[in-house]
Amino acid sequence: MDENQLTGPENIIGYQKFKRRRSMLPWWVIGFIWLFLVFIALMPVGIVFGFLKIPFETSLLGLTTSDPISLTGIFLIFLFSFKGITAFGLWTEKTWAIDIAKIDALVSIVICCSVMIYPLIAAGHSFNIRLELIALIPYYIKMNKIEYDWKNFDTLEAVPFPLEHE
Repeated sequence: MDENQLTGPENIIGYQKFKRRRSMLPWWVIGFIWLFLVFIALMPVGIVFGFLKIPFETSLLGLTTSDPISLTGIFLIFLFSFKGITAFGLWTEKTWAIDIAKIDALVSIVICCSVMIYPLIAAGHSFNIRLELIALIPYYIKMNKIEYDWKNFDTLEAVPFPLEHE
């Protein structure tokens, strides 16, 4: 048999063995990973500011506070921490990271939708659409799409290579 003959799945057009799991992530997800890694590093500063009664503006998914020790502030610190752990897991290519990323996306979508609907129900105010959904829905779809390849990375001979880089 000729050595140059194309026989394996890695030789099929559209398939290529990735060197790293991270290469399955689109550039915009990598940008958010770095953003949340920076934010998780700032959370201890926010907690210290809260104990010193120094205002520390925190906002995520439509929730905003300047007091990190308030109920909203603690919830936001928890959310930032969860997103930071997710980002760390994705960046370090942990097998569990894809499951946590999907949970993160779903929880964020629910919180975002709740923040949009609450003013309408509670106070009769107008309905505001949160722009975070523009990133959260494609994020969930992308994590769902790469889940199998991510989890089975070490056992697969070849994984689908995106023909158009997202």
